Amino acid sequence: MKKSIKLATMLVAGAMMLVSCGGDGFKTTDSGLMYKFEKQNKSAQQVQDGDVLVGEMTITFDTTQTFSNVGHADRILQAQKTFDGDLYEGLLMMHVGDKATFAISADTLAKYLQANQMPPYYEQGKGMKIYYEISLQDIVTKEELEEEQNNFIAEMKERQQNEPAAIEAYVRDNNITVKPNDKGVYVIVKKKGNGPKVAAGRTVAMNYTGRLLDGTMFDSSVESDAIQGGLQQPGRTYEPLTYVVGQMRLIPGWEESVMGMPEGTVMQVIMPSAQGYGPQGAGQMIPPYSPLVFDIEIVSVK
Repeated sequence: MKKSIKLATMLVAGAMMLVSCGGDGFKTTDSGLMYKFEKQNKSAQQVQDGDVLVGEMTITFDTTQTFSNVGHADRILQAQKTFDGDLYEGLLMMHVGDKATFAISADTLAKYLQANQMPPYYEQGKGMKIYYEISLQDIVTKEELEEEQNNFIAEMKERQQNEPAAIEAYVRDNNITVKPNDKGVYVIVKKKGNGPKVAAGRTVAMNYTGRLLDGTMFDSSVESDAIQGGLQQPGRTYEPLTYVVGQMRLIPGWEESVMGMPEGTVMQVIMPSAQGYGPQGAGQMIPPYSPLVFDIEIVSVK
């Protein structure tokens, strides 16, 4: 089975990283790419143009290691050409099970990058090289990648289409009788405070717990809730979120719902994804087009 781990965001020609290794044992292609194989498995599947490599990689710039995922196999690179003699040529030599190191002239790479994309210790004309040590464990073919992307697009379209019905079912199942505002946000005030009101420029402190419609908790400032939701993080200080209204950008559904609410208010906010994290989602726990439910307590307004 192909590994379904996100492709690491690194350009084949632009990853600023390496592996400590000397020049001994390297061969050189006609285009100038240096390579050496520690393991070769020529009977196995070979990398083709557009394929994504799954495996372990360490990258070193001259003598400074800048990246390594050894011990955590991932989608590391896509076989795409940038210039003659770039890493692409080496990737096409590889088969599943191979382990190889490729070396590229830093001066050559610098021609295709902006000056600020090169590490500060790069010195032109010093013969510096970038080394990529790659252990190839699997291949996601170009066709498989396109199928994944098409399936993802179809899934996101389905999530978007089903979102209104999911919110409607949640509201019905939880006997919520308040009406949504003009942006589809439900604000359920469970306890109305009587202190100063949330307003632009004021410093507010709020406890909160956020969940998806299925009850999955994705964040909380309340330790007991975090423990219940399996989110407790060692070393985290659980305390109210404190911010100056208007100086910290929050998701629209939260920011607008708490505006004008007095200190001491306890409320629940149900918002469509358009008022939350939209088609992008957030992190690993909030998928695209996810309606959100927040339990909020306005602890103080100053």
